[in-house]
Amino acid sequence: MSILQRYFATSIAQAVSFVLLALLGLMAFMDLTGELPSVGKHGYTLQHAVLYVAMMVPEQIYRVLPVATLIGTIYTMAQLASSSEFTIMRAASMSTRMAIGMLFKIGVVIVAIAFVFGELIVPRTSPLAEKVRLTAQGAAISAEFRSGLWTKDIIKSEGLTGTVLGSRFFNVREVRPDGQLLDVKLYEFDNSFRLRALIQAKRATFQGKSVWRLEEVTESRFSNPALLVAGATATAQNHFAQETSLVEVVKLASRDLVSEITPKILSVSRRDPERMSANELAVYTRHLQENKQETKVFKVAFWKKLFDPLAIFVLMALALPFAYLHARSGGVSLKVFVGIMIGVSFLLVNTLFSHVGMLSTWPPFLTAAAPSVIYLMLAIGALWWVERH
Repeated sequence: MSILQRYFATSIAQAVSFVLLALLGLMAFMDLTGELPSVGKHGYTLQHAVLYVAMMVPEQIYRVLPVATLIGTIYTMAQLASSSEFTIMRAASMSTRMAIGMLFKIGVVIVAIAFVFGELIVPRTSPLAEKVRLTAQGAAISAEFRSGLWTKDIIKSEGLTGTVLGSRFFNVREVRPDGQLLDVKLYEFDNSFRLRALIQAKRATFQGKSVWRLEEVTESRFSNPALLVAGATATAQNHFAQETSLVEVVKLASRDLVSEITPKILSVSRRDPERMSANELAVYTRHLQENKQETKVFKVAFWKKLFDPLAIFVLMALALPFAYLHARSGGVSLKVFVGIMIGVSFLLVNTLFSHVGMLSTWPPFLTAAAPSVIYLMLAIGALWWVERH
């Protein structure tokens, strides 16, 4: 690493770290203020609130790191411009391409940090923080859903393999922090979407290998003699068959249920897609596709997980033109303010494209990539302008 590269890296790292700490302090204070109304209710103490806010810090780091990188890089470039150091570097044969190359190498490290937080740390700390909060309040994880948690899987002849016999809808009233399901209802339909069984259980515990242990089970099976009629007659009579269905009710102390629904799928189904890793989003999207459910929200979130860290390169490129502006073009504070406005505008445009893309027919890839492409064009245009003037 050259002396100039090391100088750039040290200066930018110090500035980005300072801005990141300032933003994290501000956001932590706002989060703690938002938790204060819940303190003292249902056993939720100030210590629980502080612990919850502390465990949400990794998520805040992931969210504000691109903006902190932009502001920190702009501050460094503005300082180099105000002290004429960047002018001296250019006089010593440093081209714009060389400057971009040095920023790119620094950006690789920051992007790698963002990926580590987004893929490894945040998907673990955010659910754990919610679990701590709900456990302290004595609440169920699915308490925010009025009708409970809903999900769907496919019924197959061999459990997880074989011929598709129909579909099964899960309704769980409460999901406890330890993963146990309370007040479970299973609605089983055949391939013609006729209700064939209603299974109710007080509790359900995952046993591993795609097996749930249901306890205190009441199973109602709907059989239909008209469906046994062969040939075209059966097809004609199916429209009237529901009126002649027979109901068989069986009560069991416990029974095992084989299902592709796992605690991991249940956990991601109730989580904000932005808090999930790309791997979790890919797994859950595949599950939704197999069950013929809407996947666009999760596809957009998947591509955003890939493009948002890479946007750091774009924002650093936007900061480089500030090094070409001399002191007479504005002080460091003005340039930092402009940098903050650019960062805020990027966040707004990114959020806007996410919502518009989900409401329209835009491909998820384009929805996630468009903000970075737009700001990359702005960076290229700004570099072209400062070099010409």
